[in-house]
Amino acid sequence: MSETLFSLKTAAEKLGVHPVTLRRWADASKIDSVRTAGGHRRFAEAEIDRFIGTSETAPSTSVGQSFQDRALTSTRRDLKTHAASWNTTMTPADKEEKRLLGRRLMGLLIQYVAADDDALGEVLEEARIVSRIYAKSIVMSGIPLQEALRATHYFRDHILESAVVLPEAGRRNPEANQKMFRKLNSFLNEVQIVIADCYEGFDQSKLPSAT
Repeated sequence: MSETLFSLKTAAEKLGVHPVTLRRWADASKIDSVRTAGGHRRFAEAEIDRFIGTSETAPSTSVGQSFQDRALTSTRRDLKTHAASWNTTMTPADKEEKRLLGRRLMGLLIQYVAADDDALGEVLEEARIVSRIYAKSIVMSGIPLQEALRATHYFRDHILESAVVLPEAGRRNPEANQKMFRKLNSFLNEVQIVIADCYEGFDQSKLPSAT
């Protein structure tokens, strides 16, 4: 039976890190990889499992999953009773599309918080791309900018609150917590800026008719 091999991007997602970080680990021989005939990296499933169990990526992956689960659970619970127009006027298909994009942004947020300084730019650029797709989806749903920003503030509050109550936050030193919250704010600020920019540059005549 042939061994399952993953691409750099897929392996990075399984490890909960940015591809730049995984490439650097492979270059430093911290994790084994092989090359295809075309020169592309591949990572064996067994090697990924070994690395998760024994290396520096395991704690950050666990913390990231805990953070994501707490934030999503809190948000879903409150959305059941939240009466804001951005939540009540969307169709089920709209909500599902935005839910999937939101999960993608959450994954990138976790990667951004855990990333080394030299990988921050690449993670943030990917977040900008997803944010632009998300913003276009919001605009096409006919949601005004004011309501769109209210929605981002709503999710921002849940994300920051979830970070505060994580058990790991109490065990980190103040400098580490400060750095984490600075990263969270930087990422969330960029998402809001991208959304506002998309509204400013969007041709309003393309919006669906209200009649």
